[in-house]
Amino acid sequence: MASLQLKDRLQAAETWILANPNPPQSWPWTWLYNSGRTAYALARDAVSGHLALHAMSLVYTTLLSIVPLLALSFSVLKALGVHQRMEPLLYQFFEPMGPQGVQLAEQILGFVDNMKVGVLGSVGLALLVYTVISLVQKIERSFNMIWRVPDMRSMAQRFSNYLSVIMVGPLLMVSAIGVTATIFSSTAVQTLMEIEPLGSIILFVSKFTPFLLVVGAFTFVYVFIPNTRVKVKYAFIGGLIAGISWQAGGMLFASFVAGSAKYAAIYSSFAIGIILLIWVYLNWMILLLGSSIAFYLQNPGSVAKRHKVRLSPELLEKTGLALMWLVARPFHNGKPAPQQEDVETQLRVPGEVTRKLSDKLIRAGLITLAGRNGDCLVPGCSLDKITVGQVLDAIRADEDRVVDRLPYNLPAGLLARNAKDEGLTFAQLLDDQSSGIDCRRGEAQL
Repeated sequence: MASLQLKDRLQAAETWILANPNPPQSWPWTWLYNSGRTAYALARDAVSGHLALHAMSLVYTTLLSIVPLLALSFSVLKALGVHQRMEPLLYQFFEPMGPQGVQLAEQILGFVDNMKVGVLGSVGLALLVYTVISLVQKIERSFNMIWRVPDMRSMAQRFSNYLSVIMVGPLLMVSAIGVTATIFSSTAVQTLMEIEPLGSIILFVSKFTPFLLVVGAFTFVYVFIPNTRVKVKYAFIGGLIAGISWQAGGMLFASFVAGSAKYAAIYSSFAIGIILLIWVYLNWMILLLGSSIAFYLQNPGSVAKRHKVRLSPELLEKTGLALMWLVARPFHNGKPAPQQEDVETQLRVPGEVTRKLSDKLIRAGLITLAGRNGDCLVPGCSLDKITVGQVLDAIRADEDRVVDRLPYNLPAGLLARNAKDEGLTFAQLLDDQSSGIDCRRGEAQL
């Protein structure tokens, strides 16, 4: 009895989170309600195993690509003679693994220092670049899965965007570290540090500088990697939560490693490899969960019971017609064009469904993208040339319509088109000789 009551309460809470017709409107309750919806979606994704599967795949790719990635990233820094400033960040990453983590970081840096492009040759250099590109490509595929983006970047965009970030990104990071060090060592700041409580505040901020750099790196990844437009404020919230989780995870993992002497006794020299796999997996899970937080905050309509939502053909057509109506109405009234996200909010339908429908209508020429950022929707032609039938044909395009492949010619009344057809009984259809079906010949007797 108690288990049934608990199940009913959980079901009621799930219904309130997913399909509440009257969500709270006051500030604190609205924030709590949206936070609960986001937490529910994250728990659903974690339990379903989608994020874990991508994280495990990224662990394998990371182990293969970490040395080539660092070699390319450090190439520009070595040319400028400032690659030593990036080494503390690498040590910070492996620090939760204990003394063996520091030794592992030293070995990786030794591999990077010994890697000479001239010795590799053209084929080796091409394989080096391909290995790094494949890593970032797999990262983009994971982020696109989270953001429900079906298409990857083109091959030209991958090489240009990925390599520019891989080679210029560390330079920007070093520049940020140098500027921060210069600011804190300046005469003005040193003078302010002698004045309390400014001195304590400045010292407190300086201790959080590495954490702020990690949050900035996460935010940049969340904005750049997905093949869609991500708002900076949501990416920053996701990066902040991921940064806090990363710091907390590092401390917990360090305590786990400190108390894992029995694992070292069992696995001997393999223990460091197992610990490395667990630590890299934990980092990827934190990174993917932060991206999921940014996605659900930007697309609250995507919080649903299932990861992928499927609509019936009838509901899909109604949603497409409603989308066309919401685009045509402001255009007809002379008002600004709505953004894609605003249309999704009004429809209260997961974003992946509305984006699929808008893509179909765009390909059919019925709507087009407009606005400074290309995120607004306007009619693709004059409204007196757009019919409901054209919208339905565009929505039905690319759909697997089994009825079109049936072996027999069905009666016209069987495919109900209006209320009159829906009222016909099968006895009336079969008694109507004009629409009878000869199953032996597979042809209609007209």
